[in-house]
Amino acid sequence: MRVDLHNHVVPERVLELVRGDAAFGVDLEGSSWRWKDQVEFEVTPSFRDPAAKLTELKANELDAAVVSVAPPIFGYQLQGERAREFCAATNDGLAEFCEHNPEAYRWMAHVPMQDPELAVEVLEQAASMQGCCAVQIGSSVAGRRLDEEPYEPFWSAVERLRLPVMIHPIYSGDAPPQLEAYYLVNAIGFPLETTVAIERLICAGVLSRHPGLRILLVHAGGYFPYQAGRLRHTRSVRPELAEAPEDPWDFLPQLWFDVITHDPGALRFLVDRVGLDRVVMGTDLPFDMALPNPVQAVSEAVGPEAVATVAETNPAAFLDFSA
Repeated sequence: MRVDLHNHVVPERVLELVRGDAAFGVDLEGSSWRWKDQVEFEVTPSFRDPAAKLTELKANELDAAVVSVAPPIFGYQLQGERAREFCAATNDGLAEFCEHNPEAYRWMAHVPMQDPELAVEVLEQAASMQGCCAVQIGSSVAGRRLDEEPYEPFWSAVERLRLPVMIHPIYSGDAPPQLEAYYLVNAIGFPLETTVAIERLICAGVLSRHPGLRILLVHAGGYFPYQAGRLRHTRSVRPELAEAPEDPWDFLPQLWFDVITHDPGALRFLVDRVGLDRVVMGTDLPFDMALPNPVQAVSEAVGPEAVATVAETNPAAFLDFSA
């Protein structure tokens, strides 16, 4: 079964919640979702309808997906009970979405990272729910970084619960102004955010302290696979990294990378650099930035024999389905 690990949903429960409470500040005009500091997007049928999503998967030669909430609706600006309510609606909605076809769908928990203690509580609840097999988090949380000390209990909980983590790039009104034009906030900014997130986690010792972590870096790992050597060199010459691990590549066994490069040469390099066993199928469907013809893209870049490894064997390894 070919599995897409990077596939997004907007649960019906969330749509009902924000429509029923104007205090959330969501502008839902027709099928358009608008929320402060986030990109506007159309909630097309495959965001919300399990049957439509399965049709979309089949059209892309895929059989199943581990679905996660669409990043523009992370809601990290929410506080207190409103944050709890939003995450509960999200996780209940994801679980209900997957109940329509348990053979084709599983889901990633959504947690309120703006409140680390509450995030652990919500995570533990979600982990007990049918179909939950991972957790998705943003690359930053309203300006705060994932390696900061308040998030240590979250990383401990993730490791204890044996849940893999997908880090998705996100800006919350803090995108560099030079990226505002030409949609560079996505084309350049998102890979940059992923790179910053994983290199900070490495430098701060989070992966060292939690060797059981399994982390999926989307969009082919941002710039990390191509520039980790620069971080390694910096560690050898700069006092600012004196306490950091010597070689970021030592943490490769804890990392996975999806195939979204939009370029066969780049995907070929990724596989050569990190190894075929670290690369998984991911599409970003149903967003317009999704990888078209993903099976063809893998086959063109690294050969048709690699498709089964990337879309079947490696997703099962990342999710630890053998355990």
